[in-house]
Amino acid sequence: MNPTFAEVERALLGRWPETKLEPSLDRIAALCRLLGDPQNAYPVVHLTGTNGKTSTARMIDALLRALELRTGRFTSPHLQSMTERICLDGQPLSEDDFVDAFADVAAYAQIVDDSQPHPLSFFETMVAMAFAAFADAPVDAAVVEVGMGGSWDATNVVDGKVAVVTPIAVDHAEYLGDRAEAIAAEKAGIIKPGAHLVLAEQEPDVLDVIMHRAVNVGATVLREGIDFGVSERLTALGGQQVDLQGVAGRYDEIFLPLHGGHQARNAAYALAAVEAFTGSHKLDANLVREAFADVSSPGRLEVVRRSPTVLLDAAHNPHGIQAALESVQDAFSFSPLIGVVGIMADKDVDEIVRLLEPVLAEIICTQNSTPRSMPAAELGEIAEDVFGAERVTVVRRLDDAIERAIALADSSEGYEEAIGSGGVLVTGSVITVGEARMLFGGEPT
Repeated sequence: MNPTFAEVERALLGRWPETKLEPSLDRIAALCRLLGDPQNAYPVVHLTGTNGKTSTARMIDALLRALELRTGRFTSPHLQSMTERICLDGQPLSEDDFVDAFADVAAYAQIVDDSQPHPLSFFETMVAMAFAAFADAPVDAAVVEVGMGGSWDATNVVDGKVAVVTPIAVDHAEYLGDRAEAIAAEKAGIIKPGAHLVLAEQEPDVLDVIMHRAVNVGATVLREGIDFGVSERLTALGGQQVDLQGVAGRYDEIFLPLHGGHQARNAAYALAAVEAFTGSHKLDANLVREAFADVSSPGRLEVVRRSPTVLLDAAHNPHGIQAALESVQDAFSFSPLIGVVGIMADKDVDEIVRLLEPVLAEIICTQNSTPRSMPAAELGEIAEDVFGAERVTVVRRLDDAIERAIALADSSEGYEEAIGSGGVLVTGSVITVGEARMLFGGEPT
């Protein structure tokens, strides 16, 4: 008899957390061998980078499905439910199917646990579940996002037909290093011999590292700004209109229901990846328009309430925060903008707070439910040094913090010079945003 979904969640969470990295592919490779190497049963588009991976993966998935291909998609972390990480045909597994996927690998996972110096981690087990579910479906193509890094990431047992490297900056420094070039060397490990590499614009030192790897393995390199990119971009109601230069042709007047220049660039990466996947053929422009018109990226400048508007953005490092703030200013005219911010203690909290200060009228410091979250009071102390005490409020409970922010944004008190309507931005952590999304009734997607 299969376990319940709650029992599967507990079993997975009882394993090594995904934040604990032990650099080896031995465990996941052993598990995949026992499962019959399901990751080799379908072609893979493999993604790495510091930010933008999940949004780009969702767009690639949408384009592949528009081509009438059956898709599997593996992304991480999840916002609300573990089921979001493993998707078939654009939809998360149901809880019953998730339980079945776990049951399919559980016995084999125990064999690996008993034979290796370290047991399988939460993330390694999830990766195997995804690969097995995709083979069982079966899918025509899989879109696979790395969890962290590249070379030693559990997803790197795949032989990606297309590798996508989004912009690289410093994140997870305790695991990947505090220099962008060192991080690039780790992420470049997903580029496999003979693959097509879709490469975002990078800093020169990062570009050198990645190009060196691409040349060594004989990959065909497609570079943003040279082989593809965003030609034009106009802010539009509910998103933006973009003209994209693809590898094989130009695609004009594409409506993208996502906010920000970074999402337009993500769309360009996705388009180039799917063109490469199909043999560098130009796609039907109407097909591209239809696919992108329906794309969503939950927790990425997602509007969950109006009057006042509440935006959720899962940015959790300085690079992501900068992109989110630029996009808010580009697409909205909030005055005042109130921030509800909960950050993991192991992040570059000082720099994140520094970036928020010029844009937020006030910051409400809070925390999420995990032990890794920086205590609200501690975050408040850091924020006071940057914002000044009069612009900082500490509210430990996330629901109370959001309620306080909505009241501030809705009130003109103290903002008599405001030139627009108020808004709220909830940000700082994927978990903070996932918990906020649940408070607003969002469904896993």
